[in-house]
Amino acid sequence: MQAPIPFGAAGQADRVSFDRSELNVILSLYGRMVAAGEWRDYGLSFLRDVAVFSVFRRTAEHPLYRIEKRPRLRNRQGQYAVIGMDGQVLKRGHDLRTVLRVLERKLIRTVE
Repeated sequence: MQAPIPFGAAGQADRVSFDRSELNVILSLYGRMVAAGEWRDYGLSFLRDVAVFSVFRRTAEHPLYRIEKRPRLRNRQGQYAVIGMDGQVLKRGHDLRTVLRVLERKLIRTVE
């Protein structure tokens, strides 16, 4: 007899997601940007090839930025990317903190 599948676990094994440490780094930046009045909402998407953290200024608009994790690119350009509203890749790399610095620069300009 087959073991029961926990609620919500069906189909989860083949999806990419952020782990706890990655989410801590992202949410730390998110909290600072919310405190600065720049960001107001976020959304998470966990798909087969990519996990996406989308940042919004207002809920009913397109995301300002998308923070993506694509494990298939781990050995090439790096699995993390920050993508702007227009679809342009602002920064890509292997280290999430380094990639997110492109957004932290915007926070420094906002505070000044």
